[in-house]
Amino acid sequence: MTCKILVVEDEIFVATEIEYVIEEMGFESVGIASDQKSALALASDADVALVDLNLTDGPSGMAIGRILAQTHGVTVLFMTANPSQLGEGIPGTVGVLPKPVTDSELRAAVAYAVARREAAEAVPPKRMRLFEWTTPLGA
Repeated sequence: MTCKILVVEDEIFVATEIEYVIEEMGFESVGIASDQKSALALASDADVALVDLNLTDGPSGMAIGRILAQTHGVTVLFMTANPSQLGEGIPGTVGVLPKPVTDSELRAAVAYAVARREAAEAVPPKRMRLFEWTTPLGA
């Protein structure tokens, strides 16, 4: 079974590039959401979500990440230009990768989030900050 990934991002060019990389890596995109309503509508289809913080409906990314992780069991990785907004993080979520990201960082972040989901060995990208209640597998 392939991992299904939700992209929560309001910048369409960024979102479509992320979706392209996801599919090129062999994973399935369940869609692009630019706000909380559309993200939660796709929640039941997702295994992993890449979530920006500031979306078309305002700074709803933290709430989206919390709901996806704690209510729907989605593995959530935040990708944002504003990582300090997350403070110490959101319980149940993996961590945050500061934007902008390179292609190799994006690929490593997606691979890491999928591996976390599947309880497999993984190494996060160097710039990714893991949240305290999550540790790298094998650590």
